[in-house]
Amino acid sequence: MKTVEKFGNWLTKWFILVVVVWAMANFFLPSISIWAKSYTNYFLSIILFGMGLTLDIEDFKRIVKMPLMVIVGTVAHYIIMPLLAVLLCWVFRLDGVVAVGVILVGCCPSGTSSNVMSYLARGDVALDVSIGLVSTLLAPIMIPFLMSTLASQYVTIPTQKLFLTALEVVLIPVCLGLAVHAIFKDKVKKVTVALPAVSQICILVIIGVVVAVNHAKLFSAETALVLPVVMLHNLCGFSLGFGFSKLMYRIYPKGFRYAQQKAITFEVGMQDSGLGATLALQAFAANPVVAIPSTFFSVWHNISGSLLADWWRQHDDKHGIAAHSDNGEKGSAKQPIPTPATA
Repeated sequence: MKTVEKFGNWLTKWFILVVVVWAMANFFLPSISIWAKSYTNYFLSIILFGMGLTLDIEDFKRIVKMPLMVIVGTVAHYIIMPLLAVLLCWVFRLDGVVAVGVILVGCCPSGTSSNVMSYLARGDVALDVSIGLVSTLLAPIMIPFLMSTLASQYVTIPTQKLFLTALEVVLIPVCLGLAVHAIFKDKVKKVTVALPAVSQICILVIIGVVVAVNHAKLFSAETALVLPVVMLHNLCGFSLGFGFSKLMYRIYPKGFRYAQQKAITFEVGMQDSGLGATLALQAFAANPVVAIPSTFFSVWHNISGSLLADWWRQHDDKHGIAAHSDNGEKGSAKQPIPTPATA
């Protein structure tokens, strides 16, 4: 198991480079992953089953302890990113299945990578995990609703197929993972060390499938604008997420402090693009182009998230900003950490 854990750590460190190399390999040799086209839902189910394995009652207690921040963060995610997608499609005049793909990734729950980025940026990881959990559990309802509301002008939206697929690959695996954790408890820890490697391999398979089935159209005139749109979608999501959390600080400063602002920034801007690609391949099987925006998003948001987290740490260190500061005040790192007795 130690070997698997080391491999997972290595894969995490070099994941972006591995993704790029793997995508190029499937672009030139699509036969590498085309076989897995019918099984992408199973690979995503494995990822989300693993997510369920890592959850316990404490994760749900945190949601109860800070319901306002979790609810506000989740609502912000499901409003900002879908509407941003629609706006970008209008600005760049995207149409048809390409527009549907952009909106689909915008309607997905927050990505698990945001937890890592929040940790690296010294954000509130507990809040990050809680928002991610709630947004993921709501996905079978929110994705069909948002897609039918925002994307039906482009193509007929298979609402029932989206709901059933999301239920199958999201809610059921997460609940099964929770049940296994509850039954076997501490024994699960022996297995969870392998989850990063397993999850990343499953993501690579899904990316490989999308590139393979779309290799002829990946860089065609039809999809030429997808990459810049995806990049703007993510960056605007970060900006609006941070701006929104700053606004909430003015309304409720005790709940939306600097660490929470970072968490909400990552939760809003980063999507579960693996789910987006899987839903695209399953619900829009006749139009695999729908999955291209999710694939681009998967690569790009890991790059941008890593850069933002690194910049945030350096910025805070340079200006002496403490992770526990109220609103990112410069020099707060020199002050003692507030306690219930002195706060």
